[in-house]
Amino acid sequence: MELWPWVTAALLLLLLLVQLSRSVRFYSRITLYCALCVLASTAASVVCLLRHGGRSVENMRIIQWFVLSFKYVFGLRFEIKGRQKLELDHPCVIISNHQSILDMMGLMEALPERCVQIAKRELLFLGPVGLIMYLGGIFFINRQHSRTAVTVMADVGERMVRENLKVWIYPEGTRNDNGDLLPFKKGAFYLAIQTQVPIIPIVYSSFSSFYNPKTKLFSSGTIRVEVLDAIPTSGLTVADVPKLMDTCHQAMRTTFFRISKIAAQ
Repeated sequence: MELWPWVTAALLLLLLLVQLSRSVRFYSRITLYCALCVLASTAASVVCLLRHGGRSVENMRIIQWFVLSFKYVFGLRFEIKGRQKLELDHPCVIISNHQSILDMMGLMEALPERCVQIAKRELLFLGPVGLIMYLGGIFFINRQHSRTAVTVMADVGERMVRENLKVWIYPEGTRNDNGDLLPFKKGAFYLAIQTQVPIIPIVYSSFSSFYNPKTKLFSSGTIRVEVLDAIPTSGLTVADVPKLMDTCHQAMRTTFFRISKIAAQ
């Protein structure tokens, strides 16, 4: 019996379901995104090992090359304002809002030279994705053990100064799609004051017009990105952390509402 008519009919049925069902479209695109992450991580790991032989911040450029192609698959556009503010020849702490699993694409769009991220330790065990994160020089923190996290952050501070690194942190600490910014955690600000390096906030507009897991929306769209002016920490001490946090949070929140074109809550 010929199989091709059945295969063709099944593919046409699947195509019809994708067109008719918002949930099917959403989960199909999420599955595709995850598959691309695994495939790109596997390929990038091979290239990184061949090029640099192991873990290195220089591998981030290889990772970036692979990830930048994702936006074309999903029909996403990034409009970045103030990119030149990231062109520094000295260490800094970069902070940005954290909305969804798609944030990786936005991060790679704005990624400056010699920049690594801080991520939760659980991500290290995600197969090829964890491997490529390790090879890219990402610092992993066990958030369940505060003493260990403090030790890691102290090591990050020493290395960022010694190796002239920029460190990218999501100060909200978790993904947040509620249309506002969550309160910030203190780690990024302690790190900046400990090393006396500036903080550069980056704000991404709301994804809600094209991506919303609650309503199963995942379509094409435009993300506006704004790099804010650097906030110096020279001369600040640990006692200044709350004020520094508040300054950054207010500036980023105001920008978030403006570029997202939604009213402040």
